[in-house]
Amino acid sequence: MTKEHLKYTLIILLVTSAIYSCKVTKPYQQPSLKAQTLYRDQNNTDTVTIASMHWEQLFADTALQSLISEGLANNLNLKTAIQKIIEAQASLIQAKGAMLPSLSGNVSATRAKQSAAALDFPQGFINTVTNTYQLGLSSSWEADVWGQLKSAKKAALANLLESDAAKRAVQTQLIADIANNYYSLLALDKQLELTKQALEYRKKDVETIKALKEADVVNGAAVVQSEANRYAAEVAIPDLKRNIRETENALDLLLGRPPGPIARGKLDLQHPIANLQTGIPTQLLQNRPDVQQAEFAFRAAFENTNTARTYFYPQFTITASGGFSNLTLKDFFINSIFYNIAAGLTQPIFNQGINKARLKTAQAQQMEALNNFQQSLLTAGSEVSNALYAYQTGVEKDTSRTKEIAALTKAVDYTEQLLRYSSATNYTDVLTSEQALLAAQLDAVGDKLQQLQATVNLYHALGGGWR
Repeated sequence: MTKEHLKYTLIILLVTSAIYSCKVTKPYQQPSLKAQTLYRDQNNTDTVTIASMHWEQLFADTALQSLISEGLANNLNLKTAIQKIIEAQASLIQAKGAMLPSLSGNVSATRAKQSAAALDFPQGFINTVTNTYQLGLSSSWEADVWGQLKSAKKAALANLLESDAAKRAVQTQLIADIANNYYSLLALDKQLELTKQALEYRKKDVETIKALKEADVVNGAAVVQSEANRYAAEVAIPDLKRNIRETENALDLLLGRPPGPIARGKLDLQHPIANLQTGIPTQLLQNRPDVQQAEFAFRAAFENTNTARTYFYPQFTITASGGFSNLTLKDFFINSIFYNIAAGLTQPIFNQGINKARLKTAQAQQMEALNNFQQSLLTAGSEVSNALYAYQTGVEKDTSRTKEIAALTKAVDYTEQLLRYSSATNYTDVLTSEQALLAAQLDAVGDKLQQLQATVNLYHALGGGWR
């Protein structure tokens, strides 16, 4: 085949590939998803959402801001996610490199001796020892006729974007975990403070009841009940301290540091933002990193299916090599040039079963990825609904809880006064009212914690925290 014939053959093959490659691989399109109805009991058309806020705007507590900054710098899971991005970047470079011709150089020196007897020539007629010196380059290029390499590159890019989305998902979860644990710590501090206050009151109650017994106002049973009431408050304190220690340790783990104390503020100084704007459900596709991660995983699976289709078609490869070859170093570059060019098609014949199995596997994995994508979007909508409703119900309890605590405070005062000055009551009434008051105060702390954590969870559910 002459050079002209080779040139025209290559042109025909490349034109043919351009015509048929579009029929082998398919362009990616985002799946049609019904995201408009993801938010329950909401018909909001306002696209303003707290997800677009920087976390420093949402969390005004400077101690919490400091902890989040430390966590973003030192958290080990986040560092691992960053390494995953580096791995995916390297894989993308490999996929791009596969589309380029390979080029390798070689230098060799060979000394060979043949058997004179085996050559069947008279002795001295031919030199049986030869030295060969060679310097050359060789190259190989696979023409991406059916889009196999292009699909592999797209899959590698999707994997890189998936790794980046995964890193951002880790970051948003980390911020939410730090904030939730921080607020839990403040709530435990407040509960410990209230319990210690109740203990001091009950210690005074014991002294008061003992004095009343000496005055024959109450009997010995009241003294014993007052002491039991005091110990009931006292025994709750170690458990609260243990919970505080465990929450501090959990925060330290998120911050990537050994267990130790956590600098923090007060629960009474925390105020969740009043206007929790959610935007519209379709914004979850742009704001939720885990939803984006699931879509990129589906895109990678889609391109892997494209790649599997190309195995049914022949591969077109061009190879070339050239350089200098001589028997002596003295005249190495004189009349020593050699080269060869070859083009070939490789068509699979007996491995159709393997190719069909490969395609079925890729198609099944693509459907799995699509299901995961849809599931991630449904999960996001559910989390938004749960967090928003948790905040609303927490706010609804505020007025009633305040009235409850006020009424129970009066009940404690009234029963204590009646115990001193009237026989119409006994210490059981005082005991009941004191226990109910402490329980209501602790529940009020829980209500405040519910609002704060619901704000954090809504922010996370909407995809806030990675900007």
